[in-house]
Amino acid sequence: MKRYGSLIGVRDEKLAEYKKLHAAVWPDVLKMIKTCNIKNYSIYLRKLSDGRHYLFSYFEYTGSDFAADMAKMAADPTTQKWWSECMPCQQPLDDRAPGEWWANMEEVFHQD
Repeated sequence: MKRYGSLIGVRDEKLAEYKKLHAAVWPDVLKMIKTCNIKNYSIYLRKLSDGRHYLFSYFEYTGSDFAADMAKMAADPTTQKWWSECMPCQQPLDDRAPGEWWANMEEVFHQD
């Protein structure tokens, strides 16, 4: 199992929409997340001192081929539609790595 944390901004004018979407995540999206070996997926919201809102996500990957599972998720039409609803609400970080939407974070501590 590998833990992942990532960060992205959320647009102030889309914050209520983003929260509404995640208050009722589509069942087929939830099913695809599980199918792709993701467990304990959580998203947290925080307004930082720069005045912007940020989302922090955490999940545990229990599969053996992360790239293949992420490609499977990305190819799913329902997931694509879900992302088309969520992505306009988000504001990626300027310094994220090439190819990232959410910026990956380094794990520096975990207690079992």
